[in-house]
Amino acid sequence: MILTLTPNPSLDRALQVDRLVVGEVNRADAAWVHPGGKGINVSRVLMAHGVPTLAVLPAGGADGARLVELLGEQGVPALPVPVAEDTRTNLTLVEAGGATTKVNAPGPRLTDDEVDALLRAVEQQLTTQPAALVSAGSLPRGASECFFVQVAGLAARHGVPFALDTSGLPLTRAVRSGGLTLVKPNDDELAELVGHELVTVGDVVDAAREVIEAGTRAVLVSLGAHGALLVTARHHWWAGGPPLVPLSTVGAGDTTLAGFIAGDGDSATRLRRAVAFGRAAVLLPGTAVPTPDQIDTDAVQVVENPDPRTALKEL
Repeated sequence: MILTLTPNPSLDRALQVDRLVVGEVNRADAAWVHPGGKGINVSRVLMAHGVPTLAVLPAGGADGARLVELLGEQGVPALPVPVAEDTRTNLTLVEAGGATTKVNAPGPRLTDDEVDALLRAVEQQLTTQPAALVSAGSLPRGASECFFVQVAGLAARHGVPFALDTSGLPLTRAVRSGGLTLVKPNDDELAELVGHELVTVGDVVDAAREVIEAGTRAVLVSLGAHGALLVTARHHWWAGGPPLVPLSTVGAGDTTLAGFIAGDGDSATRLRRAVAFGRAAVLLPGTAVPTPDQIDTDAVQVVENPDPRTALKEL
């Protein structure tokens, strides 16, 4: 079983428009509502592929109840931790050409007692020895910037591998504290973490190695349309495929992470599967997750130790 933690979940509403015109009345052609939040997305993908999972999340108000209800309808086991303020609703506007505009609400402010209750719920599940813990997404107001450091400490205490997908100062704090099994930033988040622009494959590998030297075992870097790089202390791999016309990019990174942890295999196999999952996700509306029949691993090429001089835009 893979345990996921989403500290700041959302009810995700997506609208499809022909073309978004700012300042004008826009009419949607289609609408979707999905349970949202990066860790929740990971759990949704895992369940769609028959991988047991449990999603831990804070939930409050009518939108929180609706989110948990939607998870139940999709067969995703959830452990909601009650909070006083309402769970947020996020809005995604998807244009026919694939451009995506996302508006994320700030979410509820958790009290110290609610944050502690969330951590206790995670630790209780860690005692069951899940195969891994994945924590992903932003932090709710009221949570310390060292929240993920605390989560990493709990995972280490129980000997459970811990994968983290977040950004900004919470990512910096967690990386500097070490003890992470896997970190999954995109190239912009990694650039912010190390403090300089990443132009070539070599730049990304060097930046990932800085993260590894601080105490992380591996770094999976999403490169958007250019695929992904997996970096360990001694090796690195790139994976990608033919160009796609995306329908929605929302949740594609979460799907990529789910693909990486969804099964066994060596590093190249896991990376190939991860990129295939991500490619399938961008062809679906809103934050819909791909099913096994939509995954095409044969379309993904994996290259071990690609030329470090290669520009990311050339991949």
